[in-house]
Parts: sequence; C-alpha cells; structure tokens
Amino acid sequence: MDLGLNQSAAFVAGASSGLGRAIAKQLLMEGCRVAICSRSQGRVDMARDWLLSETNVAPDQVLAIACDVTQESQIISALDKAESTFGHLNLLVTNAGGPPTGQIDDLSSDAWRDAIELNLMSTINLSRHGLPALKRARERGDHASILMITSLSAKQPIPSLYLSNVSRAGVQGFAKSLSEEVGAVGITVNTILPGYTRTDRLSHLSESLNAQTGRAIEEIEAGWAANSALKRIGTEEEFASASAFLLSNRATFITGVALVVDGGAVKSLL
Repeated sequence: MDLGLNQSAAFVAGASSGLGRAIAKQLLMEGCRVAICSRSQGRVDMARDWLLSETNVAPDQVLAIACDVTQESQIISALDKAESTFGHLNLLVTNAGGPPTGQIDDLSSDAWRDAIELNLMSTINLSRHGLPALKRARERGDHASILMITSLSAKQPIPSLYLSNVSRAGVQGFAKSLSEEVGAVGITVNTILPGYTRTDRLSHLSESLNAQTGRAIEEIEAGWAANSALKRIGTEEEFASASAFLLSNRATFITGVALVVDGGAVKSLL
C-alpha cells in the first residue's frame, strides 16, 4: 500500500536508537525527508549514518539535530531548523527515553519531576512549538499529523514503573484534548503504545529488574512474552510499520486514538 508520504517532511524526537530510529527508517523508506534528534550530537550523527546505510537514500534526506527535549529553547531551535532545511513540516513524532524503575519509597520528588519533564512536558512542548509548521502545511493543502509514543503502561500499569505509568497516562490526556482542538483544521493526533519490544530500553529494563529482584533476565523476558497473546516480544520493524500508517495519508479519518502495539498483552476490551 502506498501511504502517500512521498516528499513529506518529518521530525522524529528521541531517534538515536530504538523505536524512534525505527520510525525514522520506515518514514525514509516511504519517501519522507526526516529530521532526527537526540541529546548527543555524536549519537544522533551515528544514527544518521546508520539510517543512510540501511535505506540508501540521499544524504540530504536525513537531518541530524542535537536537542534535549526537556529544554524548551532547544525544541524551538530544532523544529525551526527542520522546517527551514526542508521548507515545510508535515509529521511530528514525539518521543523520549523511559524513566527509571522503582517502588514508591525509591523515588524522590526530583525523580517524579524529572519523569514529568522527560515524558509529559517534552510532548507538550514539541506539540506546542511544532503546531505552527503543521498548520502552515494544512493551509497549503498538505497532510499533517502528530504521533506521540507512550507505552502500554498508560493503559495497563506495570509494577515498578510508577514514573512511566503516571507520566505516560498524562500524555494520553493531552493527546485526546489536542486532537479535539486541531481536528478542525485537519491535523490528526494519535498515540501509539508499544508493548514489550526488542530494543536497548527493554534490555535496560530487564537488567534493572534483575538487580532489584534477583530473577534471571531470561526468566523476566519469558514472562513478558508469555503475557501476550502472541507469546513473544515484538520487533522494532513491527512497531514502526504501525506508526507510519497512523502518520500517513491513509489514516486521515483516525484521530484521538490510542493504538496498542503489544502482541495482545493488554487484556482490556477497549
């Protein structure tokens, strides 16, 4: 299926590795030009090199920007650079790393504030400052869409992930509210909730739980797989394919949706 994304311009946050980088790769394969960002210029440059080698697109199709998404001034600068380089901006993917694990007594007030800044405020500020460019795209008659990466923990809280459970749920409320406001101008806003997916973040999570509980990493990961209907951990490519569809010109009547991509791990009916 042609997703109608050829020549679209995208900004993908948190794209030096993992799910963000996987989405950037999929969008490049669909013909997009993509700006990727990460806190480290070195890491985002490495991601750019990897994307170019994986997709064989022209070098000017990928823009690597150092941006700490907890810093509003850096968000403004990065989005301006992406739009000025590409001439327009159609797609915005908000994304950031996951906060630490821990029980209630392990987490200080600073840890809570940092998690809210990392996962909720970064999403709000990326959306606030990205919207003018997306509205300009719509005024020209072009497609425009926002996709926010959260987690299945926003729908089904995960033990030891207090910080993620709370901050990601906040993103869901923001996304639904924003979809109501910008729907009138034809901008779609959706969230995508990854389940257990084979990424560096998943490895760090299993290692953290191993340190906390003494359970073997293999046992932890087998438990995650067993909880899904498909009895396995997902791949970055599977997640990225679903993301590209929600961002695409084939999903223009889908907005305000929270799509769980988890192999059937969440057991709720809706």
